[in-house]
Amino acid sequence: MEQKNKDTQGNQDELLELGSDLSKGSQGNIYTLTIIGQIEGHQVLPETVKTTKYEHILPLLAGIEESEEIDGLLLLLNTVGGDIEAGLAIAEMIAGMKKPTVSLVLGGGHSIGIPLAVCTKKSFITRTASMTVHPVRMTGLVVGAPQTFRYFHRIQEQITDFVTTNSAISKEKFEGYMMATGEMATDVGTILYGKDAVASGLIDSLGDLNDALTELHAMIDAQNTEKK
Repeated sequence: MEQKNKDTQGNQDELLELGSDLSKGSQGNIYTLTIIGQIEGHQVLPETVKTTKYEHILPLLAGIEESEEIDGLLLLLNTVGGDIEAGLAIAEMIAGMKKPTVSLVLGGGHSIGIPLAVCTKKSFITRTASMTVHPVRMTGLVVGAPQTFRYFHRIQEQITDFVTTNSAISKEKFEGYMMATGEMATDVGTILYGKDAVASGLIDSLGDLNDALTELHAMIDAQNTEKK
């Protein structure tokens, strides 16, 4: 009884601190992880900004992959984007996991949230959710030199390669969305809503929480059958 109370308290603490939860059921144990607000990188953002901290997420993902008590990962996204290196680090970690992984874009999966949305083995998006595809931006002091342009271009290439490798969208189409000039009033890029994100090949399927969980349970069942 005491151990059960400790487990419950641990789950509550993780839910409050990381927006994560471990649910145990007859169909398998699923770890739910949220990517919300702005993805925080090497600089600490103001307390008034909702953030996802990569230094919390990276060791957590390693623990999920190694845990014998966890059968699959459900990734819930509602993010405006944020630090490129931090976002890609999280996405690469998830893409390299052997356990079943499913993502669900709720509200928005913008900017560097796009690699995070496609890094799982199966991706879903709700009808009303949106995704903003745009070129790499840099805040703060920027040196106006050819080297700076080449640096931006190389980062953009890395993002494009990751997205096209982990989704069904072509490089040409993704770059076309990224550099579109007639879609956004004061910026370059494209906003894709649920149905359009699926039609483009960026996201696998339209769906809701039930669809994402059903797919994850099916993947867990298939993995368990394979092990037997």
